[in-house]
Amino acid sequence: MFYVICYDIPDDRRRNQLAKALKGFGTRVQYSVFEAHLNRKQYEELKHIVAGIVDSSEDSVRYYALCGACAGRIEVPAVGDVTAEPKTIVV
Repeated sequence: MFYVICYDIPDDRRRNQLAKALKGFGTRVQYSVFEAHLNRKQYEELKHIVAGIVDSSEDSVRYYALCGACAGRIEVPAVGDVTAEPKTIVV
C-alpha cells in the first residue's frame, strides 16, 4: 500500500527524531511529508515507532493510505517525483 505521512511538531528534538525514524521507512518529499510503500506489518511497526516519539497533546501526525488507482493519479507539477515502489529482486 502507498502511504503519505505528514506531521506538524513544534518541538525540534521530537521533530528531528520523527524525521529520522520515517527515513527508515520511506522518502522525504517535503520538509514534513514522507511517502512510503509499506506492507501491513511495516505500517504497524511505523505507527508503533511514531507513537513512541510524538506527544499527543502537542503534535499532529497524519497517515493517508492511497490505493493503487489513487496513487497513480498523484500529480507533481514542479520539482520532485512520486516515490516509486521498490523493485523486488529474486536471487
